[in-house]
Amino acid sequence: MSRPVRHRWDLSPGDAIALQARLAGKVERVDRIGTIRYVAGIDVGFESEGKIARAAVAVLALPSLELVDCAVARLPVSFPYVPGLLSFREIPVVLAALSALRAAPDVLLCDGQGIAHPRRCGIASHLGLATGLPSIGVAKTRLVGEHREPAKRRGSQAPLLDRGEAVGAVLRTRAGVKPVYVSIGHRVSLPTAIRLVMACTTRYRLPETTRWAHRLASGPAAETARIVASRAAGRAAA
Repeated sequence: MSRPVRHRWDLSPGDAIALQARLAGKVERVDRIGTIRYVAGIDVGFESEGKIARAAVAVLALPSLELVDCAVARLPVSFPYVPGLLSFREIPVVLAALSALRAAPDVLLCDGQGIAHPRRCGIASHLGLATGLPSIGVAKTRLVGEHREPAKRRGSQAPLLDRGEAVGAVLRTRAGVKPVYVSIGHRVSLPTAIRLVMACTTRYRLPETTRWAHRLASGPAAETARIVASRAAGRAAA
């Protein structure tokens, strides 16, 4: 793990944009990753009419994709919704959830963009810098760039190009369904990112990391509490 990048989160949108532009130069686009035992899915939902952010981290073993740990955190939302500045709204609560884990993940898979972002610093890249951990962006929709349609078979891909730069891949994780948008977050090359996303994907469009994290972040609060309690009990018995 590299040294985390620290900064204030209570910035104005203008200052946040300027910070993203500076942070983009710190993103490592090559593999700086060791043995991968645990992969973590990251997602954020909102409660109380959008006033409370609920972050969930689901840690899965690789290659079994068994859930080995999870954590949920809630914090008041302190940054406005501004397209392209998702990380300032969500990362503080994600860091709180990560701090509650017992099983340390080796790589983070974020429901959002990495360098496939106007300033090359989406939430996956920003979170990688903030934690020092390798990270990958796995988004359901495109934020920037153009691409051709990948072939219909599972594993097909096409480059995502923005202003003449390859910023990610359009990846078909399941035959005949909409692709996902994979991009480098931090300390992971694009080929490795694609390989890990495919390794975490079974019979659904989204990787199991994302599916677990979304279930915890946006599902009924009672179910989330039950799953977290069950994992905590499992750790205590181990």
